[in-house]
Amino acid sequence: MSVNELPLVLLCHPATPAPVVRSVEARAERTASGDLALAYRLRGDMVRLRIPPPTAPQRAECLWEHSCFEAFIAIAGDPAYHEFNFSPSGEWASYAFAGYRQPAAVTTPLPAPRLTATLSAGRLELEVLIAAAALPPTAAAARLQVGLAAVVEAADVVDGGHSYWALHHPASLPDFHHRDSFRLELDPAADSA
Repeated sequence: MSVNELPLVLLCHPATPAPVVRSVEARAERTASGDLALAYRLRGDMVRLRIPPPTAPQRAECLWEHSCFEAFIAIAGDPAYHEFNFSPSGEWASYAFAGYRQPAAVTTPLPAPRLTATLSAGRLELEVLIAAAALPPTAAAARLQVGLAAVVEAADVVDGGHSYWALHHPASLPDFHHRDSFRLELDPAADSA
């Protein structure tokens, strides 16, 4: 998958305008081995955005407090889902939920995703590979419902300037956990059916 082929446009929540962001786009596809490949592209005035600098890849908490990209992954018909946060810094987080915002017990840590971030004039690109083992149980043979999202932090505004981007905003306030925002559906990988 190439970052150059990003057909999904993320929409800014109307309650969080972002004049220094031109667009946020994304792409998601399942690989033949059952992994999930994601790509995001943020275009805007990078000087006026707060982009976390590169650091050692590691699990970190509260990534949504700064610019990051997110994916919410569920199996169609199942209330459980997984949340993934990806920082341009290389840090990441993953969470399992039994239902809407109800944390689920995780007996073994999920494998780390592979992240590659590229920052250039006017553009931030992030490619992610989530291993099949990190997806919800039975995901290999099931249709996935995916919510793709981004939090973008402006650097030069008084109120903190976070804007919230998603495929769909079903509520009056930003809520990436809302199941109606899991708008993208992905069929099982060809060799896992």
